[in-house]
Amino acid sequence: MNQIKYRNTVVDGVSIAYREVGDVNKPTILLLHGYPSSSHQYRKVLNQLGDEFHLIAPDYPGFGNSDFPSPEIYEYTFDNMALTIQSFIKLKGLDSYAIMMQDYGAPIGFRIATANPEKVTAIITQNGNAYEEGIGEAWAGIKEFWKNRNESTEKALLPAFTLEGLKWQYTHGTRSPENINADTWHLDYLRMSRPNAHRVNLDLWYDYQSNLKLYPIWQEYLRENQPPLLVVWGKNDKYFPESGAEAFKQDVKKIDYNIYNTGHFALEENGDEIISKIRDFMNAL
Repeated sequence: MNQIKYRNTVVDGVSIAYREVGDVNKPTILLLHGYPSSSHQYRKVLNQLGDEFHLIAPDYPGFGNSDFPSPEIYEYTFDNMALTIQSFIKLKGLDSYAIMMQDYGAPIGFRIATANPEKVTAIITQNGNAYEEGIGEAWAGIKEFWKNRNESTEKALLPAFTLEGLKWQYTHGTRSPENINADTWHLDYLRMSRPNAHRVNLDLWYDYQSNLKLYPIWQEYLRENQPPLLVVWGKNDKYFPESGAEAFKQDVKKIDYNIYNTGHFALEENGDEIISKIRDFMNAL
């Protein structure tokens, strides 16, 4: 088994932490994490697929082990984080890669894909949404926040940043919470307890509405480019329900479509099955 490397590189003045494993001459998969996590969420993928593929998983600014610059210094928007990751890709010399995306990984990944369609060999989406149909009931409070950002609508969202709120992200919709490693939400809680963390994450939630405006562009990218698409989706996700997975069928003709009886972080409970699907999908390209 290849050894995972835990590395850092400076991108536009920000130290980006990333995990990397495998032979750079083999097909590359860029692993883009979700909220409130980091490249830690891909630890099973890195451990099991490093012998067959080149895998690289960066932490966004303010997430994981990357720098957490003040919001006065770094603008926490999806446009800006995507630009940072695009600069990271250039620094790493990645000219051809599949993108695996989950949650926040989708708006960052689709920005990268639409800017560089010739470089993207495939897309793997694990509850990474690109359709209005995929916006679930858990967005109700955030939609109120979008309509009117004020002290009241911000305060209503703060329970999500508590230890119990973060635990819910990982355990809701799972077959058994006992299947989920508690280190996941405890790590996220430590990071969410840093100065400026609540403000930055509220800024990102407010900016998330910019992603919905780009959905038609991402859908056009899918229709025009027809990238090979693997869907591995936890159907009990309250943020991105199965209707979001189903919607990809509108625009992509050939989909390897797989739905699992689990929640938002499907790799936690169905990692072995999903990783097997990734292996077969990538080897068939």
